[in-house]
Amino acid sequence: MKEQSKRLNQQELKEFLDAKVYEFNSPKFIDSDPIQIPHQFSKKEDIEIAGFLTATIAWGNRKSIINNANKLMTLLDHSPYDFIINHTEGDLEKLLPFVHRTFNGDDCVQFIKSLQHIYKNHNGLEAVFAKHADNAFLQTSISEFKRTFFEIDHLKRTEKHVSDPLRKSAAKRINMFLRWMVRNDNTGVDFGIWKSLSPALLSCPLDVHSGNVARNLAC
Repeated sequence: MKEQSKRLNQQELKEFLDAKVYEFNSPKFIDSDPIQIPHQFSKKEDIEIAGFLTATIAWGNRKSIINNANKLMTLLDHSPYDFIINHTEGDLEKLLPFVHRTFNGDDCVQFIKSLQHIYKNHNGLEAVFAKHADNAFLQTSISEFKRTFFEIDHLKRTEKHVSDPLRKSAAKRINMFLRWMVRNDNTGVDFGIWKSLSPALLSCPLDVHSGNVARNLAC
């Protein structure tokens, strides 16, 4: 962001930001973004599971994220919900070669087991997040989701792949996943299939890049 952006007046800033919304909040953006993975599905449970797993590995090179998320969907037989509910031990063994950066096959198997626990014992992902939502934000909800996700026997190493904002994590990937599920402005990018949570509760965590952009845009 160039220095002159600081000199934008409010109307110019609005026009600039509106143009960015039009650029990125558009169906043409889907084909170049990891959100394309859950867009392969039409069933609610498939969308949210594919979205959650994709968001979990959404760090690093975007092309690599998309390629590995597609590989993961193939390992799940392109039926994420059915795989989560009905997998066998033999099915889980097929996941062991999977790796994306520090997320390996053991982590993947643990995620499948925890997701099965969520769907069989807690009525699914949406219900867990909604249960602990308050009227201000979703940080507590995310923290309680992590607790529920790992309340079964699990590998300690896998805990690092689910962030906890109450422990000073920005939880960028989970917040992105929640935006996918909750936000709906009829452009067809985000899904808006979780009606039990208000879009007003969504957060956009700051990192170094977004923080710098925000400061440079300040009037």
